Parts: sequence; C-alpha cells; structure tokens
Amino acid sequence: MPATPLTDADYDAKTAAVLSRIEGQVDAWLDEDVVDIDQHRTGGLLELQCPGGSKLIINTQPPLQEIWLAARRGGFHFKYVEGQWLDTRDGQEFFAKLSAEASFQCGLPLRFEP
Repeated sequence: MPATPLTDADYDAKTAAVLSRIEGQVDAWLDEDVVDIDQHRTGGLLELQCPGGSKLIINTQPPLQEIWLAARRGGFHFKYVEGQWLDTRDGQEFFAKLSAEASFQCGLPLRFEP
C-alpha cells in the first residue's frame, strides 16, 4: 500500500487536524465525566495520560510524513493512504488502533472517531 504523496503543507494540515480531533474527543470525555485523561501538547507531540499513570503518545514525523503512536503494547507508525492514516505493518486505521490502545490502557471502552 503506497502512501499518498503530500506536500509539506498538506501533511502539516492533516496531522494538525488529527491532533485537534483527539484533543476535542478527550475534552468531551472530561466534560461528560467518561474518563479522566490528562493531555499535553507541544507542537506535533500529544501526550495522553490515562488513569493509573500509563501514557499514550502521538507524535508527528514530518520528514517521514508519518504519525507515530507509542502505547503500552508497542509502537505503531502510520502513513497517509487514500484518505486514511494506516499502520505500516498491518494496515489498521489510526483511530481504530488509538481506540483499542486507549481502551486497553484506561480499562473501559473508548472510541476515537476520524
């Protein structure tokens, strides 16, 4: 599955939208008292601290045009392919993988939507 070529500006816009989407979902969960996840963003790095102290780290990688996800069960790399961020190893969609890892680490079903 070859990555869709992006200009630097397109990559920046698409990754900024992904990070904003995640931040918005976490804010909604806090407002609705679903789960208490602390979040901290510095540029292209978003750190989510789950209850119990484990972390999920989402990091943009502009030189590679990837998004990386670090979780307790491993590290995952995603490339933009035909409108979706897909895992470079198994092809799983980014938000599906993030949802699975967040659910595992937070101990309750959580779903991030693209």
